[in-house]
Amino acid sequence: MRDFLMPSLGADMEAGTLVAWRKRLGDVVHRGDIMAEVDTAKGVIEVEIFAEGVVDGILVEPGRRVPVGTPLARLREAGEPAAAAVARAPEAFAAPVETGELPTAAVAAVARPVPPPAAQASPSRRQVEAAAWRASPSARRLARERGVDLTTVTGTGPRGTITEADVEQAAAAGSAPSAPPESAAAAAAGAADRLARMRRTIAAAMARSKREIPHYYLRTTIGMHRTVAWLADENDRRPAERRLLPGVLLLKATALALREVPELNAAWEHDGVVLRDVVHVGVAISLRQGGLVVAALHDTQSRSLDSLMDGLRDVTARGRAGRLRSSELSDSTITVTSLGERGVESVYGVIYPPQVALVGFGRVVDRPWAADGGLFVRPVVTATLAADHRVTDGHRGGLFLDAIDRLLQEPERL
Repeated sequence: MRDFLMPSLGADMEAGTLVAWRKRLGDVVHRGDIMAEVDTAKGVIEVEIFAEGVVDGILVEPGRRVPVGTPLARLREAGEPAAAAVARAPEAFAAPVETGELPTAAVAAVARPVPPPAAQASPSRRQVEAAAWRASPSARRLARERGVDLTTVTGTGPRGTITEADVEQAAAAGSAPSAPPESAAAAAAGAADRLARMRRTIAAAMARSKREIPHYYLRTTIGMHRTVAWLADENDRRPAERRLLPGVLLLKATALALREVPELNAAWEHDGVVLRDVVHVGVAISLRQGGLVVAALHDTQSRSLDSLMDGLRDVTARGRAGRLRSSELSDSTITVTSLGERGVESVYGVIYPPQVALVGFGRVVDRPWAADGGLFVRPVVTATLAADHRVTDGHRGGLFLDAIDRLLQEPERL
Protein backbone atom coordinates (compact mmCIF):
# COMPACT_ATOMS: atom_id res chain seq x y z
CA MET A 1 0.00 0.00 0.00
CA ARG A 2 1.11 3.54 -0.66
CA ASP A 3 -0.47 6.96 -0.37
CA PHE A 4 -1.00 9.54 -3.11
CA LEU A 5 -0.28 12.85 -1.38
CA MET A 6 -1.23 16.46 -2.00
CA PRO A 7 1.90 17.48 -3.94
CA SER A 8 4.11 20.49 -3.37
CA LEU A 9 3.96 22.43 -6.62
CA GLY A 10 6.81 24.72 -5.64
CA ALA A 11 8.62 25.76 -2.48
CA ASP A 12 6.00 28.47 -1.91
CA MET A 13 2.97 26.15 -1.78
CA GLU A 14 1.45 25.27 1.60
CA ALA A 15 -1.95 23.86 0.61
CA GLY A 16 -4.16 23.17 -2.39
CA THR A 17 -7.84 22.59 -3.16
CA LEU A 18 -8.82 19.31 -4.75
CA VAL A 19 -10.98 20.23 -7.76
CA ALA A 20 -11.74 16.85 -9.33
CA TRP A 21 -10.60 13.25 -9.49
CA ARG A 22 -9.55 11.89 -12.88
CA LYS A 23 -9.35 8.31 -11.58
CA ARG A 24 -11.93 6.23 -9.71
CA LEU A 25 -11.84 3.44 -7.15
CA GLY A 26 -10.56 0.29 -8.80
CA ASP A 27 -8.83 2.07 -11.69
CA VAL A 28 -5.36 0.86 -12.65
CA VAL A 29 -2.90 3.76 -12.76
CA HIS A 30 0.51 4.05 -14.40
CA ARG A 31 3.40 6.40 -13.92
CA GLY A 32 2.60 9.73 -15.59
CA ASP A 33 -1.18 9.32 -15.52
CA ILE A 34 -3.24 12.35 -14.48
CA MET A 35 -4.69 11.44 -11.11
CA ALA A 36 -6.46 14.63 -10.07
CA GLU A 37 -6.86 18.36 -10.62
CA VAL A 38 -5.70 20.69 -7.85
CA ASP A 39 -6.40 24.42 -7.56
CA THR A 40 -3.46 26.55 -6.43
CA ALA A 41 -2.55 30.21 -6.63
CA LYS A 42 -1.02 29.38 -10.04
CA GLY A 43 -4.21 27.93 -11.51
CA VAL A 44 -5.84 24.51 -11.76
CA ILE A 45 -3.02 21.99 -12.11
CA GLU A 46 -3.23 18.48 -13.54
CA VAL A 47 -1.46 16.31 -10.96
CA GLU A 48 0.43 13.29 -12.24
CA ILE A 49 1.13 10.13 -10.31
CA PHE A 50 4.58 8.56 -10.20
CA ALA A 51 3.67 5.07 -9.07
CA GLU A 52 1.95 1.99 -10.46
CA GLY A 53 -1.03 0.34 -8.84
CA VAL A 54 -4.77 0.23 -8.30
CA VAL A 55 -6.78 3.01 -6.65
CA ASP A 56 -7.89 1.40 -3.38
CA GLY A 57 -9.21 4.40 -1.48
CA ILE A 58 -10.29 7.99 -2.10
CA LEU A 59 -9.60 9.98 1.06
CA VAL A 60 -10.50 13.57 0.11
CA GLU A 61 -13.58 14.87 -1.65
CA PRO A 62 -13.45 17.62 -4.33
CA GLY A 63 -13.80 21.12 -2.93
CA ARG A 64 -11.63 20.51 0.14
CA ARG A 65 -8.47 22.56 0.75
CA VAL A 66 -5.78 20.48 2.46
CA PRO A 67 -2.10 21.02 3.35
CA VAL A 68 0.76 19.73 1.20
CA GLY A 69 1.57 16.14 2.17
CA THR A 70 -2.00 15.20 3.07
CA PRO A 71 -2.96 11.71 1.77
CA LEU A 72 -5.53 12.15 -1.00
CA ALA A 73 -5.87 8.54 -2.13
CA ARG A 74 -4.44 5.13 -1.41
CA LEU A 75 -2.96 2.66 -3.90
CA ARG A 76 -2.34 -1.06 -3.76
CA GLU A 77 -0.18 -3.10 -6.07
CA ALA A 78 -1.90 -4.95 -8.88
CA GLY A 79 -2.88 -8.39 -7.60
CA GLU A 80 -2.75 -7.32 -3.97
CA PRO A 81 -6.13 -7.92 -2.25
CA ALA A 82 -8.16 -4.85 -1.39
CA ALA A 83 -8.32 -3.99 2.29
CA ALA A 84 -11.81 -2.95 3.35
CA ALA A 85 -10.47 -0.73 6.12
CA VAL A 86 -8.18 1.03 3.68
CA ALA A 87 -10.86 1.47 1.02
CA ARG A 88 -13.00 3.47 3.43
CA ALA A 89 -12.24 7.15 3.73
CA PRO A 90 -11.37 8.54 7.17
CA GLU A 91 -14.28 10.04 9.07
CA ALA A 92 -12.78 13.50 8.55
CA PHE A 93 -13.75 13.29 4.87
CA ALA A 94 -16.92 12.31 3.09
CA ALA A 95 -16.72 8.69 1.91
CA PRO A 96 -16.73 8.28 -1.87
CA VAL A 97 -19.25 6.07 -3.59
CA GLU A 98 -17.70 3.59 -6.00
CA THR A 99 -20.64 3.81 -8.39
CA GLY A 100 -20.09 7.53 -8.82
CA GLU A 101 -23.35 8.37 -7.00
CA LEU A 102 -23.41 11.24 -4.54
CA PRO A 103 -23.64 10.52 -0.78
CA THR A 104 -27.22 10.33 0.53
CA ALA A 105 -27.20 13.81 2.06
CA ALA A 106 -25.95 15.31 -1.17
CA VAL A 107 -28.57 13.42 -3.18
CA ALA A 108 -31.29 14.79 -0.91
CA ALA A 109 -29.96 18.29 -1.39
CA VAL A 110 -29.92 17.92 -5.16
CA ALA A 111 -33.45 16.48 -5.10
CA ARG A 112 -34.97 19.49 -3.35
CA PRO A 113 -37.41 21.46 -5.54
CA VAL A 114 -35.75 24.32 -7.37
CA PRO A 115 -37.64 27.61 -7.32
CA PRO A 116 -38.54 29.10 -10.70
CA PRO A 117 -35.87 31.36 -12.25
CA ALA A 118 -37.76 34.55 -11.36
CA ALA A 119 -37.63 33.65 -7.68
CA GLN A 120 -33.93 32.83 -7.60
CA ALA A 121 -31.42 35.34 -6.35
CA SER A 122 -28.32 36.01 -8.39
CA PRO A 123 -25.55 33.52 -7.55
CA SER A 124 -23.17 34.73 -4.89
CA ARG A 125 -19.42 34.78 -5.38
CA ARG A 126 -19.17 31.71 -3.12
CA GLN A 127 -21.69 29.86 -5.30
CA VAL A 128 -19.83 30.79 -8.49
CA GLU A 129 -16.50 29.59 -7.06
CA ALA A 130 -18.09 26.38 -5.71
CA ALA A 131 -19.53 25.60 -9.14
CA ALA A 132 -16.14 26.23 -10.75
CA TRP A 133 -14.51 23.86 -8.28
CA ARG A 134 -17.02 21.12 -9.19
CA ALA A 135 -16.32 21.49 -12.91
CA SER A 136 -13.36 20.02 -14.76
CA PRO A 137 -11.11 22.50 -16.62
CA SER A 138 -12.48 21.33 -19.97
CA ALA A 139 -16.05 21.77 -18.70
CA ARG A 140 -15.26 25.30 -17.52
CA ARG A 141 -13.80 26.21 -20.90
CA LEU A 142 -16.83 24.79 -22.69
CA ALA A 143 -19.19 26.67 -20.35
CA ARG A 144 -17.48 29.95 -21.20
CA GLU A 145 -17.77 29.21 -24.92
CA ARG A 146 -21.47 28.24 -24.72
CA GLY A 147 -22.46 30.94 -22.24
CA VAL A 148 -23.55 28.39 -19.64
CA ASP A 149 -23.84 29.44 -15.99
CA LEU A 150 -22.22 26.62 -14.02
CA THR A 151 -24.24 27.45 -10.90
CA THR A 152 -27.33 26.12 -12.70
CA VAL A 153 -25.75 22.83 -13.82
CA THR A 154 -26.04 19.57 -11.88
CA GLY A 155 -22.92 17.42 -12.23
CA THR A 156 -23.29 13.75 -13.15
CA GLY A 157 -19.64 12.85 -12.84
CA PRO A 158 -17.98 11.16 -9.86
CA ARG A 159 -19.04 12.87 -6.62
CA GLY A 160 -21.03 15.50 -8.51
CA THR A 161 -18.28 16.73 -10.83
CA ILE A 162 -19.63 18.78 -13.74
CA THR A 163 -18.51 17.21 -17.02
CA GLU A 164 -18.45 18.45 -20.61
CA ALA A 165 -21.54 16.33 -21.28
CA ASP A 166 -23.40 18.13 -18.48
CA VAL A 167 -22.52 21.50 -20.00
CA GLU A 168 -23.53 20.33 -23.49
CA GLN A 169 -26.88 19.09 -22.15
CA ALA A 170 -27.52 22.37 -20.32
CA ALA A 171 -26.63 24.40 -23.42
CA ALA A 172 -28.82 22.25 -25.69
CA ALA A 173 -31.80 22.44 -23.33
CA GLY A 174 -31.45 26.18 -22.99
CA SER A 175 -31.90 25.69 -19.24
CA ALA A 176 -28.74 27.49 -18.31
CA PRO A 177 -28.73 31.10 -19.48
CA SER A 178 -25.66 33.23 -19.63
CA ALA A 179 -24.49 34.44 -16.26
CA PRO A 180 -26.20 37.67 -15.17
CA PRO A 181 -24.17 40.80 -14.51
CA GLU A 182 -23.83 39.90 -10.83
CA SER A 183 -22.22 36.57 -11.79
CA ALA A 184 -19.81 38.30 -14.16
CA ALA A 185 -18.88 40.69 -11.37
CA ALA A 186 -18.40 37.77 -9.00
CA ALA A 187 -16.21 36.02 -11.56
CA ALA A 188 -14.13 39.18 -11.96
CA ALA A 189 -13.80 39.42 -8.20
CA GLY A 190 -12.71 35.78 -8.13
CA ALA A 191 -10.04 36.49 -10.76
CA ALA A 192 -8.81 39.48 -8.75
CA ASP A 193 -8.69 37.32 -5.63
CA ARG A 194 -6.65 34.67 -7.47
CA LEU A 195 -4.20 37.33 -8.67
CA ALA A 196 -3.88 38.66 -5.12
CA ARG A 197 -3.19 35.15 -3.85
CA MET A 198 -0.60 34.63 -6.57
CA ARG A 199 1.14 37.90 -5.64
CA ARG A 200 1.22 36.82 -2.00
CA THR A 201 2.64 33.46 -3.02
CA ILE A 202 5.33 35.06 -5.17
CA ALA A 203 6.11 37.54 -2.39
CA ALA A 204 6.59 34.73 0.14
CA ALA A 205 8.89 32.77 -2.20
CA MET A 206 11.00 35.78 -3.20
CA ALA A 207 11.27 37.04 0.40
CA ARG A 208 12.42 33.59 1.46
CA SER A 209 14.93 33.52 -1.40
CA LYS A 210 16.47 36.87 -0.49
CA ARG A 211 16.41 36.02 3.22
CA GLU A 212 18.01 32.57 2.96
CA ILE A 213 20.08 32.55 -0.24
CA PRO A 214 23.33 34.56 -0.42
CA HIS A 215 23.03 35.74 -4.03
CA TYR A 216 25.92 36.80 -6.19
CA TYR A 217 25.43 38.34 -9.63
CA LEU A 218 27.51 38.26 -12.81
CA ARG A 219 26.94 39.97 -16.15
CA THR A 220 28.44 39.53 -19.60
CA THR A 221 27.78 40.74 -23.16
CA ILE A 222 27.60 38.06 -25.84
CA GLY A 223 28.12 38.74 -29.53
CA MET A 224 25.16 37.34 -31.44
CA HIS A 225 26.10 38.03 -35.07
CA ARG A 226 26.81 34.36 -35.87
CA THR A 227 23.67 33.22 -34.08
CA VAL A 228 21.45 35.84 -35.73
CA ALA A 229 22.86 35.10 -39.20
CA TRP A 230 22.48 31.33 -38.80
CA LEU A 231 18.94 31.72 -37.46
CA ALA A 232 17.92 33.98 -40.37
CA ASP A 233 19.23 31.44 -42.92
CA GLU A 234 17.59 28.55 -41.09
CA ASN A 235 14.21 30.27 -40.85
CA ASP A 236 14.31 31.23 -44.54
CA ARG A 237 14.19 27.51 -45.33
CA ARG A 238 11.26 26.85 -43.03
CA PRO A 239 7.53 27.50 -43.32
CA ALA A 240 6.34 30.33 -41.07
CA GLU A 241 4.74 28.02 -38.52
CA ARG A 242 8.01 26.06 -38.00
CA ARG A 243 10.40 28.99 -37.58
CA LEU A 244 12.61 29.19 -34.51
CA LEU A 245 12.81 32.01 -32.01
CA PRO A 246 16.19 33.17 -30.65
CA GLY A 247 15.01 32.12 -27.19
CA VAL A 248 15.25 28.40 -27.96
CA LEU A 249 18.94 28.77 -28.81
CA LEU A 250 19.49 30.55 -25.49
CA LEU A 251 17.68 27.74 -23.66
CA LYS A 252 19.70 25.02 -25.38
CA ALA A 253 23.01 26.84 -24.81
CA THR A 254 22.15 27.25 -21.11
CA ALA A 255 21.38 23.54 -20.75
CA LEU A 256 24.55 22.45 -22.54
CA ALA A 257 26.73 24.87 -20.52
CA LEU A 258 25.68 23.03 -17.37
CA ARG A 259 27.80 20.09 -18.49
CA GLU A 260 30.84 22.24 -17.70
CA VAL A 261 29.50 23.68 -14.44
CA PRO A 262 27.08 20.98 -13.22
CA GLU A 263 26.88 22.36 -9.68
CA LEU A 264 24.57 25.10 -10.96
CA ASN A 265 22.08 22.40 -11.97
CA ALA A 266 21.19 21.55 -8.40
CA ALA A 267 18.95 22.16 -5.40
CA TRP A 268 19.73 23.26 -1.86
CA GLU A 269 17.92 20.83 0.41
CA HIS A 270 18.37 19.92 4.08
CA ASP A 271 21.37 22.24 4.47
CA GLY A 272 23.23 20.68 1.56
CA VAL A 273 23.46 20.70 -2.20
CA VAL A 274 21.83 17.95 -4.27
CA LEU A 275 23.13 17.71 -7.84
CA ARG A 276 20.63 16.85 -10.57
CA ASP A 277 21.60 14.35 -13.25
CA VAL A 278 19.13 15.75 -15.82
CA VAL A 279 18.53 19.31 -16.95
CA HIS A 280 14.96 20.60 -16.76
CA VAL A 281 15.21 24.28 -17.63
CA GLY A 282 12.39 26.27 -16.08
CA VAL A 283 11.01 29.03 -18.29
CA ALA A 284 9.54 32.09 -16.55
CA ILE A 285 6.16 32.82 -18.17
CA SER A 286 4.44 36.16 -17.58
CA LEU A 287 0.67 35.91 -17.24
CA ARG A 288 -1.65 38.33 -19.00
CA GLN A 289 -3.56 39.16 -15.84
CA GLY A 290 -0.33 39.67 -13.89
CA GLY A 291 2.06 37.41 -12.02
CA LEU A 292 4.16 34.60 -13.45
CA VAL A 293 4.74 30.88 -13.39
CA VAL A 294 7.87 28.85 -14.09
CA ALA A 295 7.30 25.79 -16.30
CA ALA A 296 9.90 23.07 -16.84
CA LEU A 297 11.03 21.95 -20.28
CA HIS A 298 12.07 18.41 -19.46
CA ASP A 299 15.43 17.02 -20.65
CA THR A 300 16.34 20.33 -22.24
CA GLN A 301 19.94 19.34 -22.94
CA SER A 302 19.00 16.35 -25.14
CA ARG A 303 16.12 17.87 -27.13
CA SER A 304 16.38 19.26 -30.63
CA LEU A 305 15.72 22.93 -31.33
CA ASP A 306 12.44 21.97 -33.02
CA SER A 307 11.35 20.00 -29.96
CA LEU A 308 12.26 22.90 -27.67
CA MET A 309 10.36 25.34 -29.89
CA ASP A 310 7.26 23.14 -29.75
CA GLY A 311 7.67 22.70 -26.00
CA LEU A 312 8.12 26.42 -25.42
CA ARG A 313 4.95 27.28 -27.36
CA ASP A 314 3.04 24.55 -25.57
CA VAL A 315 3.96 25.41 -21.96
CA THR A 316 3.56 29.14 -22.62
CA ALA A 317 0.01 28.66 -23.92
CA ARG A 318 -0.99 26.23 -21.18
CA GLY A 319 0.74 28.28 -18.49
CA ARG A 320 -1.27 31.36 -19.43
CA ALA A 321 -4.45 29.27 -19.56
CA GLY A 322 -3.74 27.77 -16.12
CA ARG A 323 -3.40 24.21 -17.48
CA LEU A 324 0.10 23.12 -16.52
CA ARG A 325 0.92 19.69 -15.12
CA SER A 326 2.33 19.18 -11.65
CA SER A 327 5.70 17.93 -12.95
CA GLU A 328 6.08 21.06 -15.08
CA LEU A 329 5.72 23.21 -11.97
CA SER A 330 7.96 21.20 -9.66
CA ASP A 331 10.75 19.69 -11.79
CA SER A 332 12.78 22.77 -12.86
CA THR A 333 16.49 22.45 -12.01
CA ILE A 334 17.48 25.97 -13.14
CA THR A 335 15.42 28.92 -14.37
CA VAL A 336 15.85 31.11 -17.45
CA THR A 337 14.06 34.44 -17.64
CA SER A 338 13.98 36.97 -20.45
CA LEU A 339 12.32 40.35 -20.77
CA GLY A 340 13.79 41.07 -24.18
CA GLU A 341 10.38 41.23 -25.84
CA ARG A 342 9.55 44.04 -23.40
CA GLY A 343 12.62 46.01 -24.48
CA VAL A 344 14.64 45.23 -21.35
CA GLU A 345 18.37 44.88 -22.02
CA SER A 346 19.45 43.40 -18.64
CA VAL A 347 17.50 41.40 -16.07
CA TYR A 348 18.79 40.48 -12.61
CA GLY A 349 16.57 37.75 -11.23
CA VAL A 350 15.89 36.29 -7.81
CA ILE A 351 16.64 32.58 -7.41
CA TYR A 352 13.58 30.38 -6.99
CA PRO A 353 14.24 27.98 -4.08
CA PRO A 354 15.30 25.22 -3.85
CA GLN A 355 17.15 25.97 -7.12
CA VAL A 356 20.60 27.50 -6.88
CA ALA A 357 20.82 29.57 -10.07
CA LEU A 358 18.86 31.76 -12.45
CA VAL A 359 19.97 32.99 -15.90
CA GLY A 360 18.63 36.20 -17.39
CA PHE A 361 18.73 37.34 -21.02
CA GLY A 362 17.88 40.79 -22.33
CA ARG A 363 16.90 42.07 -25.75
CA VAL A 364 19.21 41.48 -28.73
CA VAL A 365 20.39 44.98 -29.71
CA ASP A 366 22.93 46.46 -32.11
CA ARG A 367 26.02 47.85 -30.37
CA PRO A 368 29.57 48.90 -31.36
CA TRP A 369 31.75 45.77 -31.28
CA ALA A 370 35.53 45.62 -31.49
CA ALA A 371 36.88 42.53 -33.28
CA ASP A 372 39.94 41.63 -35.40
CA GLY A 373 41.40 45.11 -34.99
CA GLY A 374 38.26 46.83 -36.28
CA LEU A 375 35.12 48.41 -34.91
CA PHE A 376 31.76 47.10 -36.13
CA VAL A 377 28.07 47.41 -35.31
CA ARG A 378 26.84 43.95 -34.35
CA PRO A 379 23.91 42.39 -32.50
CA VAL A 380 24.65 41.53 -28.86
CA VAL A 381 22.71 40.22 -25.87
CA THR A 382 23.35 40.79 -22.18
CA ALA A 383 23.38 37.61 -20.10
CA THR A 384 23.25 37.65 -16.31
CA LEU A 385 23.62 34.99 -13.67
CA ALA A 386 22.17 34.98 -10.16
CA ALA A 387 23.76 32.13 -8.21
CA ASP A 388 23.79 30.74 -4.68
CA HIS A 389 27.12 31.52 -2.98
CA ARG A 390 26.69 28.48 -0.72
CA VAL A 391 27.09 26.27 -3.77
CA THR A 392 29.41 28.10 -6.19
CA ASP A 393 31.52 31.22 -6.41
CA GLY A 394 32.16 33.87 -9.03
CA HIS A 395 34.89 31.85 -10.74
CA ARG A 396 32.58 28.93 -11.50
CA GLY A 397 29.76 31.29 -12.43
CA GLY A 398 32.08 33.07 -14.87
CA LEU A 399 33.01 29.76 -16.49
CA PHE A 400 29.32 29.02 -16.93
CA LEU A 401 28.57 32.32 -18.69
CA ASP A 402 31.67 31.85 -20.84
CA ALA A 403 30.41 28.39 -21.86
CA ILE A 404 27.07 29.89 -22.94
CA ASP A 405 28.98 32.47 -25.01
CA ARG A 406 31.12 29.81 -26.75
CA LEU A 407 28.11 27.63 -27.53
CA LEU A 408 26.23 30.51 -29.11
CA GLN A 409 29.16 31.16 -31.47
CA GLU A 410 28.43 27.76 -33.08
CA PRO A 411 24.64 27.77 -33.36
CA GLU A 412 24.63 25.03 -35.96
CA ARG A 413 25.86 22.60 -33.30
CA LEU A 414 23.07 23.33 -30.87
